[in-house]
Amino acid sequence: MPRTSTGVDIGHRSAVFLRGHAKGNTFVATDYAFGTHRSDDVASAWEQAAPDFKPTGARVGITGREVNLRYSRVPRLADWQLRKLMRFEVEEVGGSSDAQVAADFNVLPEMPEIEGEDVVLLAMARESLLEAHEEGLAAVGGRLDAFTPNAVALYNAWLRFGVVMDDTVLLANIGHENTDVVLVRGADLVFARNLSGGSKLFDDAIASRLNCDAARAEKIKQESVDLTPGARYLDSTAEKVSRAGLAPAGQILGLLQSTLAFAKSQVKISSLKLDRVFICGGGARLKGLDRYLSSAMSVPVAPFEPFTVVDVSKLSPEAQRALEAHELESVVALGLAHAGSDPEAYSVEIVPAALQRKREFLGRKAFLIAAAVVGLAYIGWSVVEKRAELTDLRGQISRLSTQVRSRERVNSETEQLMAENEELAAVAGELYGMAASGTQLARTLRLLDRHLPDGFWITDLTSTFATDEEFGADRGEKIPVLSIEGRAEEGVEPNTARFQRLLGALQVGFPTAVVRGGLSPDQRRFNLTLSLLAEREDDATTEPDDENVQGG
Repeated sequence: MPRTSTGVDIGHRSAVFLRGHAKGNTFVATDYAFGTHRSDDVASAWEQAAPDFKPTGARVGITGREVNLRYSRVPRLADWQLRKLMRFEVEEVGGSSDAQVAADFNVLPEMPEIEGEDVVLLAMARESLLEAHEEGLAAVGGRLDAFTPNAVALYNAWLRFGVVMDDTVLLANIGHENTDVVLVRGADLVFARNLSGGSKLFDDAIASRLNCDAARAEKIKQESVDLTPGARYLDSTAEKVSRAGLAPAGQILGLLQSTLAFAKSQVKISSLKLDRVFICGGGARLKGLDRYLSSAMSVPVAPFEPFTVVDVSKLSPEAQRALEAHELESVVALGLAHAGSDPEAYSVEIVPAALQRKREFLGRKAFLIAAAVVGLAYIGWSVVEKRAELTDLRGQISRLSTQVRSRERVNSETEQLMAENEELAAVAGELYGMAASGTQLARTLRLLDRHLPDGFWITDLTSTFATDEEFGADRGEKIPVLSIEGRAEEGVEPNTARFQRLLGALQVGFPTAVVRGGLSPDQRRFNLTLSLLAEREDDATTEPDDENVQGG
């Protein structure tokens, strides 16, 4: 029986619920609900949501400032090593922002430009955002499966229902306050990101131009704005508001163009060249926006309409009409629902810590019940067996002796396994240290590349494992330590000031690390020693540099 899932996309102006299951190369929609509202936060949006069916097995889309998508290039590691490395990244971000976060990650498809390394997409979201969604879902009778970033859902919708070729495609879901974008090369995901800015930019511009409220501006936008290059307007009002819309249209254009540049920087693939652009979401309905973007970007731009290959025959006539009217706003919900029902979909599943603990507890409870049933059955069997054994004491002694020998053999094998486990644990620790050392080296070189003063150069760089009380490893535990030596030429500014600024940049970039260093008496040589795995006693909470944490 196919697994049924509900895709839920809650925004500040609309709520989309799409329920169904994957079937072969298509998706069978069984329930659909679309509603509009005006809200400023997730909680009030949920209060106005009213689907006419229970959204069980819900895969809820998340976006906005409280969702963080970041990328890491790492050596190809075993799954358990990669999980530990990502846990370290999440703890670093959570500690620096002083907020509880939930996270999940997945490896991007292999890229021919990157040999011997993987690119990991790490998605993090504030627990407060997830709690607001979970409470709203429960209020409408739903049950949570997981949270997934809207950008990942957009990729899954394209992968299954788009016209996939070998070119590079940018997909953008333009919402009211946020825009979710993905870059896809062929069938492979290259980059996913959530951006601040959406169709509200047009509302604000029109409201300012006409001196009216936001609701009136939104209605005028839908009725009168035309961004088609060279458009002829019906009246002066249409011309005025259309010209007012050119500035926010330019901002949307800038967001899309910056995505390609940022992807090249984050994933380190300089050869990316855009071939096609598809837009969806409520903002994609703005008349002429596709032609405006196409003219500015010099590539074809078209609406993304995946529902032409979706089976909607099981929907009621009313639901079919609603879906037909709001296809562009329902793309993310389709990607969410399909990913929840198709085990082969690209998966990023964020689960709140409280729900994760509950699921683990229920799993243990089921195991304990099964163990109790087995135990009771064993006791009943043992009583009958012991009554029979009373008639033959000698046979009982023989059987008990056999059991003792068996227990002794099991005990001996257990002790041997424990010794082997200790050896494996030591090897695992060394491997994790090597991975951490490599990550530490890469991140330090990236930061030095940005902040090493002019006239400073590195003459010696050594990565070792050391035991040092100052680095928080005073019980004989070895941690990776990076030692750097270099030379400095005198400039207009004293070397002492430039070196102190370099130390400050390192400490800001690595807020939880211990960094030591100094200049020689003649100020022509310097040295640095640092460890990202050390624990500073002051536990600084300075925000990390902008390349390590991607904004929402």
